[in-house]
Amino acid sequence: MESKHFLLISLAAQSHINPTLQLAKILVRHGAKVTFATTSSGLSRLNNLPTLPGLSYASFSDNKSQDPTKKVDADNYFITLRRVGPQNVTELLHQLSDDGSPVTFIVYTVLLPWVAEVAREMDIPSAFLFIQCAIAFTIFHRFFNSHDGLHADNDDFGLDASIKLPKLSLFTSHDIPSFLVPGNDMHASLAPLFREHIQTLEKDPNPCVLINTFDALENDFIHSFPSSIKFFPIGPLLPSAISDKHDSNDKSFGGHMFQSPKQDYLSWLDSKPDRSVIYVSFGSLVVLKETQKEEILQGLKETGRPFLWVIREIKDEELSCVREKSCISEEMAMIVPWCSQVEVLSHRATGCFVTHCGWNSTLESITSGVPMVGCPSFSEQKTNVKIIDELWRNGVRVKENEQGAFVREEIRRCVDIVMGEEEQGNEIKGNANKWKSLAIEALKEGGSSHNNLLDFLQM
Repeated sequence: MESKHFLLISLAAQSHINPTLQLAKILVRHGAKVTFATTSSGLSRLNNLPTLPGLSYASFSDNKSQDPTKKVDADNYFITLRRVGPQNVTELLHQLSDDGSPVTFIVYTVLLPWVAEVAREMDIPSAFLFIQCAIAFTIFHRFFNSHDGLHADNDDFGLDASIKLPKLSLFTSHDIPSFLVPGNDMHASLAPLFREHIQTLEKDPNPCVLINTFDALENDFIHSFPSSIKFFPIGPLLPSAISDKHDSNDKSFGGHMFQSPKQDYLSWLDSKPDRSVIYVSFGSLVVLKETQKEEILQGLKETGRPFLWVIREIKDEELSCVREKSCISEEMAMIVPWCSQVEVLSHRATGCFVTHCGWNSTLESITSGVPMVGCPSFSEQKTNVKIIDELWRNGVRVKENEQGAFVREEIRRCVDIVMGEEEQGNEIKGNANKWKSLAIEALKEGGSSHNNLLDFLQM
């Protein structure tokens, strides 16, 4: 293993970096050398990256300004990255080789399918790190594979696009990853990239996919993939002590602990009874409209339960305004701009998670045994919440109104279900505990994800 040098390549988005860095740390602990690489504009914005012997960092140019205030056009960005990325990653590989540390294996994550072509041209084996669920991969494969894909060559599907998968009701345009639906803002830039991912794997003489999930969670779907592709479920890849006992002090990369002027959120949680607090967070990308914030706030208030809500970059004057408008005491509510999500979810006082259902948040909730109330926004979040509600049954989906908003009555209804003591709520809590046990079991020595990683390392 000491002779292996992995190059892990990720976009500089938190949802991409967290699982990729966790994999980097795991590989290092198995004796490999690892270089984590992202775009130069992205790497310059990252703070508090983990330091481990054998783990180093590198970057490649994406021709993007490093000015964080400059708005990026997604379509143009991915076109530019597709054009300049291959040459710049090739130069990085040559540089590492010239420095006496040639790369022996490349792992690339989503939205970077061209990295596999660079690997083939350099005669370096590669693997696709799929950081979403296996069911999402099933949908992408069903859409885009070149053998019998529904849309292998074009986007001639309408808003009535649907897919039927085992044990689940029909996936309609309301349930599939949003950028697959024509008319979506990200359709033109992202759908072709996922088509390229699937068809690039078909060209690989030894295709390999690492999936951030575990066997027990998605067994039926993992084993339904083409036998020509080697699949390794190695998750949950979480930057936390929950998933990795080596990381007793690891919360996540970047960010800073937020302290309220009067008390920090952990002390506030310590003061609450077991399973009594609603934790609310919609991830690092979702931007809520003011009217939506108001509906959520009033819905939470009407539950009569204490809640901790992360609203990114909220200012003191905004917080005072929220409290004044809502008449909510500090005893009943705490609103912060950032928190260590894994600490909050694993805290004994946390009773449910009102979430956007991003895959990292979903896995963190599963591994902590916390039921979910799903308010999905975009990408594969709507796919995840369907599975949570119908298959794993460890949470419920908040229904949107005709304008696509989540209203207070529906938020209260769903929170009352998962935190109540009625039959459905007790079933959901029981399922949440079941999946927690299975997730932790998968990560232990001898567990399915642990063994799958060892099998991957022996390739």
